[in-house]
Amino acid sequence: MDCTTTCEKVLKNFTLMKITIYPGNKRQKAGCAYHRGGKNNFSTAKTLLIIIIMPLLGISLSGCAAPTSVPTPTATPELPTNTATLRINWFPATNTAEQNPSQAEAGPTPEYHPGIGSLTFSDSFDKPEMWNTSSAGTASAMVTRNQLVLSLDGHGPASISSVRSSTSVSDFYAEATADVSLCGSNDQYGMIFRAAPGANFYRFTINCNGQIRFERGDNGRTFPLQDWLPSGDATFGAPAHVRLGVWAVGNEMRLFMNDTYQFSVFDPLFHSGSIGFYIYASGKTTITASFSDLLVYSVSYTAPTLLPSPSFTVKP
Repeated sequence: MDCTTTCEKVLKNFTLMKITIYPGNKRQKAGCAYHRGGKNNFSTAKTLLIIIIMPLLGISLSGCAAPTSVPTPTATPELPTNTATLRINWFPATNTAEQNPSQAEAGPTPEYHPGIGSLTFSDSFDKPEMWNTSSAGTASAMVTRNQLVLSLDGHGPASISSVRSSTSVSDFYAEATADVSLCGSNDQYGMIFRAAPGANFYRFTINCNGQIRFERGDNGRTFPLQDWLPSGDATFGAPAHVRLGVWAVGNEMRLFMNDTYQFSVFDPLFHSGSIGFYIYASGKTTITASFSDLLVYSVSYTAPTLLPSPSFTVKP
């Protein structure tokens, strides 16, 4: 039974309730209660009935009250928290200086053998009479198969050289190919130039330990003008194949291997002479080297005049 039907029945029963009052000593019936007395008893019974019925009626009617709608909970928007966050800039921007276009451009590549002119002469080693040759038990110098072949079978220290005859050059650029087939670590080979009688010469020397050196021979004594230096173009041991080059003008001499500049030497003692080749055996190891394709060019070059450095006078 629903709430509406119950409420209607309660109201109906309340309306149909009757109070019967009996005069005198007769009983009075009010619903389910009995009261005695006259008119006063009637009022009393009526009051009592109201007192009893009204609470019950309120309880019954309270169930019939319109259901109270429960408000739907709404989400309370979260307010943003005002929290300061410390951020560290690990790579702050820096002011980059603008580069001058003239500074950005690479400078000209240095010219290490300037002033090279025409070919003065070449030698394909097809004329043995142009070279000093000899053959002994332990050493030999011979021209064969378009090569000058120098050989020492050990028993060092010992050396042998061969110089081209009837040819003297002053300012020049010369290059030739050296091929070494046998060689110990301290054995040597190289090019001689500005050679003159009396064992006077300059010599560009390579050893079989990957080093190079420049020497001057003066009346049979040898002096290093540049002592041993390591070179990436010098081969350790044998076989070795290298293109030797010498640029000589006045007091300045520049040395090359495989057309790569090595170093420069300045010496005023010898100004002209012949070109030749040499080998050196340091001990019991045999060394054999052959030289070919000699080219000699003229050089016309004037070294730039160095300007004096400015001096500053301190005023008192």
